[in-house]
Amino acid sequence: MRRFVLRAEIGEQPDVLARLLVREGPAIRRIARDLARRDLRFVLVAARGTSDNAARYAQYALGLTCRLPVALAGPSLVTLYDSPPRLKGALVVGISQSGRSPDVVETIASARRERVPTLAIVNDPESPLARAAAEVIPLQAGVERSVAATKTYTAQLLAVALLAAGLSGSRKYAEGLGALPDAVADALGTEGAARRAAARLATAPRLVVLSRGLNYPTAHELALKLKELALLEAEALSGADFRHGPIALAGARLPAIVVSPPGTATEEDLSDLADELRRRGSPVLAIGPHGRGCLAVPRLPELLSPIVAIVPGQLLAFHAARERGLDPDAPRGLSKVTETR
Repeated sequence: MRRFVLRAEIGEQPDVLARLLVREGPAIRRIARDLARRDLRFVLVAARGTSDNAARYAQYALGLTCRLPVALAGPSLVTLYDSPPRLKGALVVGISQSGRSPDVVETIASARRERVPTLAIVNDPESPLARAAAEVIPLQAGVERSVAATKTYTAQLLAVALLAAGLSGSRKYAEGLGALPDAVADALGTEGAARRAAARLATAPRLVVLSRGLNYPTAHELALKLKELALLEAEALSGADFRHGPIALAGARLPAIVVSPPGTATEEDLSDLADELRRRGSPVLAIGPHGRGCLAVPRLPELLSPIVAIVPGQLLAFHAARERGLDPDAPRGLSKVTETR
């Protein structure tokens, strides 16, 4: 049987996360202490592709733990319009797998020229992005050969979670970190159920992926993986936004994936939404809760739940690609590094 690079890298994630905790945990705590001494007013995050979903996670993680406003950068304002934002009081973060996209690099370089603190979260510590930033958090993921990012994505989330916990000054946000690698290993055990779910979703003309709060980025990342790997027309939406109009589309022709890990602030609301979708005839696949037809994940502190919740989604997208006769290691029209200006 063929051994797929993508599937192997999905399976590496427990080891990658454990390595990041050990090798970079002390350095991230030091960076957080240094930043906490500054009068930070907001955070600006530059990223593209999968890393943009890690940036979305930073919005919620830093907002929850530090009550800092976090905005996603518009790199085109720097590179195409020559109109960089005013950055007094900002921390500017670049998140990237390769560290080679010129627009993200220039956004960080521009911020550093303005003498505000800059940080790169990147897998290649020798990359242009790493050289542009004042501080660097290497992801310790090893070379990621698959075009679709998996292990670097969860490492990015962990790096952001560690930074948020350190900046908060509260020990409660560090709870559960030691259990994270084993929890991700447990989530890999959903593969059989993910394979069966993929067989049901593979013929869907379109589908929606719904979540809220800290797992809203998980919905976006799962929808992206379904597009990249399985060529499925998947749209990510906030469960709240979905109720404000798009729910009119619910019915037998619109399957829904609802990401609702156990113990989260959004669990009850998303469970109610899943029930409403079922009443309207939509096939529903739940990621998170335990029950028939669900891809169950272990309970962790909510800050860490997106790191575990995406793993069944990665497996789902991998198997959906195979169900549709596609090669998960060679997504159509994509390359590992995309450089935009």
